[in-house]
Amino acid sequence: MNTIIYPYIPTNRHILYVPAEHSYIVAAKMCAREESLDTTVPVGSVVVLDGAIVGRGANGSDYHKTNVCERVLQGVPSGTRYDLCEGCHPKNHSERKAIQHALAQGHKLMGASLYSWGHWWACESCWDAIITAGIANVYLMQGSEVLFNKDNPKNVIGRQFE
Repeated sequence: MNTIIYPYIPTNRHILYVPAEHSYIVAAKMCAREESLDTTVPVGSVVVLDGAIVGRGANGSDYHKTNVCERVLQGVPSGTRYDLCEGCHPKNHSERKAIQHALAQGHKLMGASLYSWGHWWACESCWDAIITAGIANVYLMQGSEVLFNKDNPKNVIGRQFE
């Protein structure tokens, strides 16, 4: 198995992988399909606690419908300088939205797991939220480092739901 070099990962944390048919990855994919406002890279996340989905979130906002992304204009690398664009702000990331959804329902997330579909890594801001919430494990779909990586020539960006 190849070692994956992530743009960011905190010390002593790691990403786990599950097959595309895994029920929580399927739920995260459905969340991305049904709720994401990002038409290029739709991402969905679910928070699982004691075997039940307690939080859901999809990325995006309607900002990019009427505004140009400043990060794109400046050629900013993926995963950096989210502060430049309201539409890219971490508050619009699926991981943070799923955590906020679970917390708003009164769930304590110590030991919970987060499953995310549509990404191949999590940014520093999302990792901070994951760690602060007490989430123990982060799961992505097997092969996501290829399928959802804009820099990989074998990616499916723009064809995620085909």
